[in-house]
Amino acid sequence: MAGPLSGLKVVEIAGIGPGPFACMLLSDLGAEVIRVDRPNGGALSAQGAPGDILQRGRRSIAVNLKTAEGVETVLKLIESADVLTEGFRPGVMEKLGLGPEVCLERNPRLVYGRMTGWGQEGPLSRAAGHDINYIALTGALASIGRKDSGPVPPLNLVGDFGGGSMYLIMGILSALFERSISGKGQVIDAAITDGVISLMACMQGFEGIGLWQGQSRQSNMLDGGAHYYDTYQCADGEWVSIGSIEPKFYALLMEKLGLEAGEGSFEQQFDQARWPGMKEQVVDIIKTKTRAEWCDIMEGSDVCFAPVLSIAEAPSHPHNVARQSFVEIEGFTQTATAPRFSRTPGEIGCLPVASGADTDQILRELGLEPATIDALKQSGAVSSV
Repeated sequence: MAGPLSGLKVVEIAGIGPGPFACMLLSDLGAEVIRVDRPNGGALSAQGAPGDILQRGRRSIAVNLKTAEGVETVLKLIESADVLTEGFRPGVMEKLGLGPEVCLERNPRLVYGRMTGWGQEGPLSRAAGHDINYIALTGALASIGRKDSGPVPPLNLVGDFGGGSMYLIMGILSALFERSISGKGQVIDAAITDGVISLMACMQGFEGIGLWQGQSRQSNMLDGGAHYYDTYQCADGEWVSIGSIEPKFYALLMEKLGLEAGEGSFEQQFDQARWPGMKEQVVDIIKTKTRAEWCDIMEGSDVCFAPVLSIAEAPSHPHNVARQSFVEIEGFTQTATAPRFSRTPGEIGCLPVASGADTDQILRELGLEPATIDALKQSGAVSSV
């Protein structure tokens, strides 16, 4: 594999959501990721579905972690690994015999990444949960949505992937940097709630200085309260986004909307009392043209404008095409690697493979003899396809 993380070896204990996404990104950037799957995949496996992007770029070994031989097999993998990631509830890895103490004793340089929703301790640490619950506890969910409706879940981007995967990766890379100095590994406690609270720093700061009405959605500059920062429906039912915060960009917006500077209340951009009336005027103007017509008028200008595209539409937009932000592999549209590097660009590895697709090869690389591999299969400790 190419990429800036080429040479890094990661053992991923299969899970769902933020853990797989983090390992997908590590693989995209060149790391060798070996996924430890359950025998026959279990409920966590896509069984090699080529369109399951989160599972791309790694090999799979199917191991029964309820057997002593299976646990020992994973410990052998860990001996030569740089990173291990797991996403079980607190205490599960310890019960399996793969907790941090055991793994770090086997490999003191190991960076042990733990991905959970609530964290390794706290009153909720052992409770079940999903993205929507984690972001609810942080203040993020309450801030997203319209005034006349309930909070709107922002897919699972804010919790699982923003507060979860990205902070897990930041923790792993930080620990690897520190290891280059100390020679020692350590444990990363990556909790989605912690990550989302960190992501909310800007809004927390706004509220602290009186610039954010945290108890009322759609009342602030960045939550759809301002007429110059919102989405609007066009004549054809499609939508556009406008984010004209800076006064010079706002002046251009007024020009594009056919409103002259100083006309009516529009000269008072930041007067929140005037926002509702201003919003009504912008709504009416945007509804007079189609999305394509507004793109002709505003796209590429300093209005800070973009059409609201669907998942199916996004790969065809000229900007995304020019940057090759999407790629097609064996007939399946894939998100390209990100970010971009000048000397060591990442690349997409193999398409998703079924649970156990690489069991035999991985065990041979560990130095196991064919008879030993057969014995592990016969005992049910490992399986292959």
